[in-house]
Amino acid sequence: MTAPAGGPRLTSQRVWATLARQAFVVVGMVNRRGEGRSVGVSPAVDGDHVWFAAHGTDWKVDHLRHQPEVSLTVPVRRGGVLALVAPIPPATITCRATAQVLPVDRAPAAVRRRLLMGQDAEKAAAAGTVMVRLTPHGDFVTYGLGVSLRTMLDTERARGRVPVARG
Repeated sequence: MTAPAGGPRLTSQRVWATLARQAFVVVGMVNRRGEGRSVGVSPAVDGDHVWFAAHGTDWKVDHLRHQPEVSLTVPVRRGGVLALVAPIPPATITCRATAQVLPVDRAPAAVRRRLLMGQDAEKAAAAGTVMVRLTPHGDFVTYGLGVSLRTMLDTERARGRVPVARG
């Protein structure tokens, strides 16, 4: 994508790096009745995957097993100290992804350490914990990433799009 003048200068690597620093993401999904649902989760990024932990009987896990195609939206805080006094919206990263529900031991060790917060993997599995691996695909669509706060006021210039695939 060619960025408009003054628009974002983004790369897939930069978007992945920003995503990896975030403590919260929103997963949008569809339930068995075709109704949209969303859930906020704490992510761990490993390679080209975004992971989160859940209990195997959670409603979100049921929805993901039924319909694994989801959307992933990541709010990215902007503004630093200025955000305390001015209504600065977050930047966002959005993409499509495919979810796969996996046993705890199938997640990489670094992902288990981050998401289980020191809990033993065997105990977590015995308690019903599962890992959800989201594999983004298509493009990252961004708003306000890689541009100044002033440029965020111009929605055309604040938008960006880069392939999910690195390279």
